[in-house]
Amino acid sequence: MLSEQALKEIDRNVAKYPTDQKQSAVMAALAVAQGEIGWVSPEAMQFVADYLGMPAVAVQEVATFYNMYDTKPVGKFKLAVCTNLPCALSGGERAGDYLKQKLGIDYNETTADGLFTLKEGECMGACGDAPVMLVNNQTMCSWMSNDKLDALISDLKSKGAAK
Repeated sequence: MLSEQALKEIDRNVAKYPTDQKQSAVMAALAVAQGEIGWVSPEAMQFVADYLGMPAVAVQEVATFYNMYDTKPVGKFKLAVCTNLPCALSGGERAGDYLKQKLGIDYNETTADGLFTLKEGECMGACGDAPVMLVNNQTMCSWMSNDKLDALISDLKSKGAAK
């Protein structure tokens, strides 16, 4: 189900733990699977469970507990806007509302072209940079004014069209 390179990355993470505790690499394995497939499908969860020798329900519990894992397909660019109280009070709700209007979708929806999924994010630990957001769980964006949001969407659209 996963490429040889993905399996090597999972093995690299498994090697960090005692041999009888390889299930400790479940979060890393889910991240690798999501990175390769684009989301954590039921088949991917079963694969990770089998690969790590653990019950599938235990993998599902991890995948559904943490909001960094997508258990449904998402757009090419997942935009997670922090709406926890400090960010909400410092423009997070405004940024989210602006993106909803600009993209024509609500939270937990994907644009018709499949490029963008909008999510509410949990605390990202950067309250002083509010409003903040994450792109694809990897790129933190700070002080997201409407102008910065416009520039980000434009840049991502050009990257999405290029591939």
